Formats: sequence, C-alpha cells, structure tokens
Amino acid sequence: MDRITGPDGKLPVADELIEGLYAELRAIARREHFRAGSPQTLQPTALINEAYMKLRSREGWDSQSQFLGCAATAIRHILIDAARARLASKRNAPTYSFTQQLDSLAAAVPEDADVIRLGDALKLLSQVDANLAQVVDCRFFAGMDERETAAVLGVSDRTVRRWWVQARAWIHHEMATA
Repeated sequence: MDRITGPDGKLPVADELIEGLYAELRAIARREHFRAGSPQTLQPTALINEAYMKLRSREGWDSQSQFLGCAATAIRHILIDAARARLASKRNAPTYSFTQQLDSLAAAVPEDADVIRLGDALKLLSQVDANLAQVVDCRFFAGMDERETAAVLGVSDRTVRRWWVQARAWIHHEMATA
C-alpha cells in the first residue's frame, strides 16, 4: 500500500494530496467531462474543485489510493447531483428506458435520467455490497483500469475483474427493472 506522510511525519490533509495528485485528478475529471459531453457537465477544473470541497475537511489520509478512491466517489456524487439539477430545471423531462450494459453506457453520452438512475442503483448496491459499488466508482466514474482499481481497493486484479462483472450485472438488472 502506498502509505504517505507529510514532512512532519503526520498523515497529509486533502490540500497536500490535491497538490500532489492534481495531474491524476485532472485526467479523471477530463475523462468524465468528455464522456458526459461538454454542455452537460461541469468543466474538469470545476469538477476537481467540487471534489476538493467534499474532501477537504477530512484529515489523515492513509494512502494516495484511499484518497483517489474517495475522490472517485465524490466525482460520482457531483455528476449525479448536476444531472439531477439539470433535470429538475426542465419541464416535462422525458423518462428514458435504459437497458444497455454498463460498458455501453460508459462509451455513450449518457442522458441525465440515466446518470440519476445509475446513482440510485449504486446507492442500493452500496447497501448490499460496498466493495462492488466502490469498483464501479473507480472503473466507471474515475476511469481506472483493473490494476489501478485493485491498488485503490487493496485486492487482486482478478478480484476486481470478478467484482466488476458482478456489479455490472446487478446494476443492469436494477436499471432494467426500474
């Protein structure tokens, strides 16, 4: 595990981690910005700033991986909240049928309703199995590959692969029946 300490031997606060991991966070934010479509979501810098606001009050991060995992979850919450706000501002917002697999959703520009339904499904999934929900945060929202996700979660690549398959199947079922 990549345990980190500051110059004084203490565990770092979010300010220090943001500064050290800004390039990686920016890459995550840019990926999400382009996946969601430019007019539909926050700019990458705004997405990083919003994530920072959610993470800044916590002190004593154990590792960079833990911080990046929490940042991925924060980014998911921010994107879902933004989608909810956009839908709330529209009159008679249409309801969309979503039966695609999660991989197809990741490749396509998702509609706000789909993002919100995904958020609702992930909330339920985190109650059933928090590990599966965190895999989705890392793989889908942060765009991490299996190796990076395994490092964040402290498990093997094979476990991430198995959890990813389980999470996609569970979410697909939840969204298809919603």
